[in-house]
Amino acid sequence: MTSPDGTDERWPGVPSGWSHRATVAGHVWHYLDNASSVDGAPRGTVLAVHGNPTWSFLWRSVLAAGAGAGWRVVAVDQLEMGLSERTGAHHRLADRVAQLGELTDQLGLSGPDWDGREVVTLGHDWGGIVSAGWAIDHPRELAGVTLTNTALHQPPGHAIPLLLRLVRHRKVHEGATTRTPAFLETALALAKGLDPDERTAYRVPYRTAADRHGVGGFVEDIPATRAHPSHAELERIATGVTELSVPTLLMWGPRDPVFYERYLHDLMARFPHADVHRFEGAGHLLPEDADISSTIVRWLESTFETPTTTAHARAGAVSAGDGQAGGTAPFRPVHAALEDLGAEGTDTAGTTAVVALGGDGLTELSWGDLSRRVHHLAHGLADSGVAAGDRVALVIPPGVDLTTALFACLRLGAVVVLADAGLGLRGLTRAVRGAYPDHVLAIEKALVAASALRWPGQKFVVVPAGHEAGYTPPRTAHSRRRTFGIAGSMRELLARGATLADEGAELPPEPGPDDDAAILFTSGSTGPAKGVVHTHRGLAGMRDVVGSTYGLSPDRPFVAGFAPFALLGTALGATSATPDMDVMAPSSLTAPALADAAGAIDAHAVFASPSALANVVRTAADLTDTQRGALAQVQLLLSAGAPITSDRLTRALETMPNASAHTPYGMTEVLPVTDIALEDIRDAEDDAAGRSVQGAGNGSCVGRPVPGAHVEVVPLDDDGAATGEPTTEAGVTGEVLVSAPHLKDRYDRLWATQEHSATWPGWHRTGDVGHLDAAGRLWIEGRLAHVIVTPSGVVTPVGLENAVVAVPLVTRAAVVGVGPAGTQRVAVVVETDRDVHRGARARPGLAPEGLTRAVRQACAPAGVAAVLRVPEIPTDVRHNSKVERARVAQWADRFLAGERPGRL
Repeated sequence: MTSPDGTDERWPGVPSGWSHRATVAGHVWHYLDNASSVDGAPRGTVLAVHGNPTWSFLWRSVLAAGAGAGWRVVAVDQLEMGLSERTGAHHRLADRVAQLGELTDQLGLSGPDWDGREVVTLGHDWGGIVSAGWAIDHPRELAGVTLTNTALHQPPGHAIPLLLRLVRHRKVHEGATTRTPAFLETALALAKGLDPDERTAYRVPYRTAADRHGVGGFVEDIPATRAHPSHAELERIATGVTELSVPTLLMWGPRDPVFYERYLHDLMARFPHADVHRFEGAGHLLPEDADISSTIVRWLESTFETPTTTAHARAGAVSAGDGQAGGTAPFRPVHAALEDLGAEGTDTAGTTAVVALGGDGLTELSWGDLSRRVHHLAHGLADSGVAAGDRVALVIPPGVDLTTALFACLRLGAVVVLADAGLGLRGLTRAVRGAYPDHVLAIEKALVAASALRWPGQKFVVVPAGHEAGYTPPRTAHSRRRTFGIAGSMRELLARGATLADEGAELPPEPGPDDDAAILFTSGSTGPAKGVVHTHRGLAGMRDVVGSTYGLSPDRPFVAGFAPFALLGTALGATSATPDMDVMAPSSLTAPALADAAGAIDAHAVFASPSALANVVRTAADLTDTQRGALAQVQLLLSAGAPITSDRLTRALETMPNASAHTPYGMTEVLPVTDIALEDIRDAEDDAAGRSVQGAGNGSCVGRPVPGAHVEVVPLDDDGAATGEPTTEAGVTGEVLVSAPHLKDRYDRLWATQEHSATWPGWHRTGDVGHLDAAGRLWIEGRLAHVIVTPSGVVTPVGLENAVVAVPLVTRAAVVGVGPAGTQRVAVVVETDRDVHRGARARPGLAPEGLTRAVRQACAPAGVAAVLRVPEIPTDVRHNSKVERARVAQWADRFLAGERPGRL
């Protein structure tokens, strides 16, 4: 039966005209083919092969997207599977590879009747292995390879995945795979978004035990040992793919209980040239969990079609490669300051380099001690197998140990994976497993979690500096070492490195400027944190821009309430201090803790996020006279991580009365982009005074580009999407586009994300929304994902939130859209002063009448539909500043619809 739109009602999303049959060697194959939906001659053919226990229905979205992009997609049902014939035979892997070749010969995709159109293979699960075998055997026809969640080799020393071991057990196998649909139902349960009709479609070919004969056969054919009949063919394929040089795309769902992350890394080793995209949150049935079809189409277009380079793209590429920090200074690696300031016999060797304050007091190192420590650790790491290009995850609190480890790795040419604890345990684990480090240096608490959560890599424990005496490390507790898989300690590495240095050992050559240096992670405020790869040249550029913009230098000490800035301070040769605070909660920074850190180094500058500064203001009454004096010496205050109003920045300056306040704008991908001083913010706000909240001046002014950086905007359309051509025209709201010499190299193993971010080569799509004013200043209005599309037009949140925060007793606000896009209404969710409204804040609900009236008046042009009050508005874990508007919007939508909203 077909529906009016031509779709087979048994198979949602599959037009009946796509279903075909072919007889090959006496057996009937079923396959889906979108050729009838392709306009004109296809640009190429995608040969899609399903796994077990799915069928060609798995590829329906790829068939549809391929047709729209002009690519023919042929998705086959393997014999005994899907709607192909049940022959009763048991097919080995080599049989299936050969049978697929016979079918493609019959269809004219290969063989003597091949018509010259190139073929890109696409495979999942068992289909990945079979399609890879076909690729090896058809080099003449092969144009490219795409694979999703599959394995071409079983790593030595590892058992096959637990789920497969269980289903292969002789007491379980037949009952789970053939006699009952248990294996099928388990596979379907792994998919997140299947609706009932789609689940039914997957069951259609497998209603009876006879229908499921192939399901059991596939499981039995898993070559778990060398003695298995299919082992030789698997080895042939695993070895053969290493000779393939065609374009390759690896797509992966990390939440896969069948194929662990190690199988992806085996594939990456076999296809070292491959583009890789990990769909965070997706699992084994990746085509059902994520939109792989648009990624495949984008990859096909970028790989097999001639790109067009616009003048704008060329201009961006030139500006992005324009020397260091916008100039032509020779490359100077980020660890150079340690070599210069810590050299024996210099006046600076004995001066303080790093200070860390914590519950156990103050720990500090001189430049000479730090330089020696870095060299010793570099020797120890190299002796333990850490090589240039290896990834080393550092899970160490800010302070002397983190600084030592970071600069030792950079000197070796190892790639630092800096997944800070500010991401939270879940985010930290996701980041580390995504980066898949070769080595991990972490405090013992983190290594306990690493063991439980299967973090990869050789592991070394870090005992906090100053704690070595009286501490019994895992090196002397062999059972603990075995339990947590610990190879040694940082203390052992330092001792071994010192011995090697004394013996005259040489460190490996220094890395090149364009070698990978570090993988840093975004805050995760709008989704899973993304790994951002910076080269040594990029880090050096970041250092130089920060130094030149803010005048930071060896004679200007720096207090950092955020770890990366402390490390940049060391790279600049500036003494840096980290205050006593919880790195997982920046808002835990108190005024006394900040003052103690400033006093310890006679700080010239202070960096803290807006939420940290808010708590500094809140706790200013606890300052002693000595602490007030220490803060009075501060000459520069930097606040970044989220927009901050001039009023809040002014209040922060009351604790540092002699400081000049600046608020840089940037992101993990490129920091900084712009800068503005408090007095300039006031001037910009005065210029915008009297204009409507949604007019020119809306948002938070973040200033003009720093040297070497360029800013444009991509205009929004009526649906709130950034679809226009980049412009510098004043007053045009759109997605912020930036270019700078210190821009990221790429996103790590996120091909589609990187491809989108670099729509214009040499430029980066930030995902932020804003506009430039007539004076060339950038105003940030929110995130692209948080734009509200009302019947009256597009509304951006930051300007409204700033207006609401100015309402007395409101401490934080979230402006969100409720209802379907295009007909959304504006809702304002507020968090009020905890001391004033402590009793009333216990339950979320409608705001009191007076507060509602004040908020509506502040946002009058936007037409606020509802004002809600909650005990606490959720923010990102790293800065405690970026409002999680998507989460707030979902909650408000449920609340206003009369549903049980649950906890926010």
